[in-house]
Amino acid sequence: MLEVPVDYLPHYLAPAEASTLLDALDQTLDWQQEYLRMYGKSIPFPRLMAWYGNAGASYTFSRKTYQPQEPTAELQALMHRLNQDFGQGFNSVLANAYRTGADSMAWHSDDEPELGPQPFIASISLGQTRVFKLRHRQTREVHAWDLEHGSLMIMRNECQSDWEHCVPKSKKAQNLRINLTFRQILPAKLP
Repeated sequence: MLEVPVDYLPHYLAPAEASTLLDALDQTLDWQQEYLRMYGKSIPFPRLMAWYGNAGASYTFSRKTYQPQEPTAELQALMHRLNQDFGQGFNSVLANAYRTGADSMAWHSDDEPELGPQPFIASISLGQTRVFKLRHRQTREVHAWDLEHGSLMIMRNECQSDWEHCVPKSKKAQNLRINLTFRQILPAKLP
């Protein structure tokens, strides 16, 4: 069995703090329905998204570049706390809203150039518990966690280069889940 480059902290946020945060972010974040072009068609992502970060922290994935909105007070406080707790330089956060179990995230890696070769990503889950799967690119070995309300999943080292992750659809999940993935966008390299 391979060493899995993640750390799971099921009670990073206290339940009351997590619930207050879930309600605030549901109401205040600028949720967008984004689309992906596939086979000449525009297909909606199966979730809502919002990109927040410091000035200049633009992020390109799925063939689209996202310009950051200024983080809300709640997002700034969480970013500061995570930077303090883990000695990181987080400067952005991708927020995903999974409205029900019909919303999902397909297998992928967060391996975009602006994240660097071994990004350290902190993922906070709020609301409905959902399954998070990690699959090794070569061996196809799979690990799974139930990401609980107020939990934190750290993806580090070779996680993005050697592994893929997903949040599959779930018939059991009926309620809102908000996921916040904090990242450090590196400065663009000049030619």
